[in-house]
Amino acid sequence: MSVHQINQVMQRTNVADPEQAKAASRQVLERLIDQELLVQQAVDKKLDRDPKTLQAIEAARREILARAYLEQVSGAAIKPTDAEIKDYYGKHPELFSERRIFNLRELAIAAGPEFLPKLEQFMAQPRNLQQIAEWLRSENVRFTANAVTKPAEQLPLELVKNVHQIKDGQIGVLRTNGGILVLEVAASRSMPVDENAARPVIEQFLLNQRKGELAQGEVKKLRETAKVEYMGEFSAPAATATAAPAAATAAPAAAPADASGSAVDKGLSGLK
Repeated sequence: MSVHQINQVMQRTNVADPEQAKAASRQVLERLIDQELLVQQAVDKKLDRDPKTLQAIEAARREILARAYLEQVSGAAIKPTDAEIKDYYGKHPELFSERRIFNLRELAIAAGPEFLPKLEQFMAQPRNLQQIAEWLRSENVRFTANAVTKPAEQLPLELVKNVHQIKDGQIGVLRTNGGILVLEVAASRSMPVDENAARPVIEQFLLNQRKGELAQGEVKKLRETAKVEYMGEFSAPAATATAAPAAATAAPAAAPADASGSAVDKGLSGLK
């Protein structure tokens, strides 16, 4: 095992403390030793020539090359200016100057938007979360109940503004791409973040956002200029399907919340 191999793995970690880095590098070394021993056995047994293995190697090669190209493209992203960082801070008090930590109770309802008017009609009278849950059961509507404690920046970006408007003890109804979310703010406490502390976080978030936009734009351009011919069962045009680009970096905002698990568990990774 070489130091270069260890450093290559360590570059993908976020360990800043020297003592922790030393311990982590030892763990990396041990894992690399295990990996090398397994690789040797696989080669001895000629598994490197197995068709399934060759297919997996080729798939990994294609993924690595595609990712490398998008990383090169997204590397041209320009860092946000001080004015842009200041503007983002001012436009998002819910994440910074008015940041709250929420104790939330939620009902993630597996239903489409057509169910929303019926739910709103039921909630026209004051209801607590237990009454809403019992009513949903009587309507044979599937839902998942959760209770979580989350700071604002760990809420899905598309929900955080609406959640911020809900006062302690109040219940709100929010639409998500995966269903409907009935959310009660059981309690919350104020914990603001000043502009100086938020600056590096906002800078990284905006930079990641620009990188993602560059990567998506490049894939879109390549698809528009390439001649792509679909054959066989794929020759018919897809109804609504859109090819998803291979991402160069993780999207800075959470994916749209779905109705399974905790919707507020889908965090805003770029702002943690």
